[in-house]
Amino acid sequence: MASRRATIGQVAEAAGCSTATVSRVINGGAMIRPELRSTVEETIRRLGYRPSAVGRSLKTRRSRSIGCIIPSLTNPVFASSISGVEMVARKHGWTVLLSATDYQRDRETDAIESLLSRDIEGLILTVTNPDDSPALDLLDREKVPYVLVYNEPLVKPRPAVTVDNASSTRQLTEKLVTLGHRRICYVAGRFSSSDRSRRRYEGYLAAMAAAGAEAMPVIEVDYLATTEDHRRDLADRLVSAGKPTALMCSNDLLAISIIAALRQLGYRVPKDVSVTGFDGIALGGMLSPALTTIDQQPTKLGLQATQWLLSGLEQDADIDREIQFIDFEFRPGATLASAPGRSRKVRRAS
Repeated sequence: MASRRATIGQVAEAAGCSTATVSRVINGGAMIRPELRSTVEETIRRLGYRPSAVGRSLKTRRSRSIGCIIPSLTNPVFASSISGVEMVARKHGWTVLLSATDYQRDRETDAIESLLSRDIEGLILTVTNPDDSPALDLLDREKVPYVLVYNEPLVKPRPAVTVDNASSTRQLTEKLVTLGHRRICYVAGRFSSSDRSRRRYEGYLAAMAAAGAEAMPVIEVDYLATTEDHRRDLADRLVSAGKPTALMCSNDLLAISIIAALRQLGYRVPKDVSVTGFDGIALGGMLSPALTTIDQQPTKLGLQATQWLLSGLEQDADIDREIQFIDFEFRPGATLASAPGRSRKVRRAS
């Protein structure tokens, strides 16, 4: 009886790596460490593994597929941008393959490697920090076309579509100051997980300094934390003598959780504490009271980034390494009112 042919899975197990890594070695990928490549090649020889002739022949054809890597599958802002990516890709006959990293920097390279093993021709992605990203450095070395969304690279020139995070948050902070707020606390997703969060905080600091108001210590929270976690994060800050009259949150999903935490603590929004978000997800407008936020038009971000990427791929042209800023919009809601004590009548920002 003839012995069964070795599979790629058996090679990966014997070499102590992933099937994606084996595939990259077979197809000549440059992102493999020399020692690991040697181990995989020796294992292939030892087991007598032979890649499918049909599968290898497909390498000579264009896959017309792109990858999309996002930090979270649960945050609606990323779902909206993926919708934009899909609309453009489908219109031009391209397929989109999706992966998520859960805001973990060490998962970004793995996600890229997995998608590249599926013969994608380019990437739309969001990383934790575009100026210090081993994943993006590898893409640059391998000359894989990509466009960032949401990220705002400041040090290394890289193609990105985003809003001006600092400027938009500065303008939002100025609206709070106009309503009499001086004790404004910024609640941010971990800066180590999001350059967007850090840039928005910088905009808040600039506005507070310009108004001659003292910035309160930032509250950094985990993106995947629960409302109960946020309640504990807020409890001590809200019982202090200089408790905030407003909480600015670095994204809408966080703002929604913070509002729920405030209610658990017995605070009314916006009568006792105003709350603002950032993103413009549809869910924020469905709340009661409706969330005051910055709408960064996430679907448009996805549309524009994909048009840019596909234009380069279809013309076999390099993608300019620059930032394309799109307009943001202030979306008034009912979670922002005058600072307590400024006016008896709760006034909504316009």
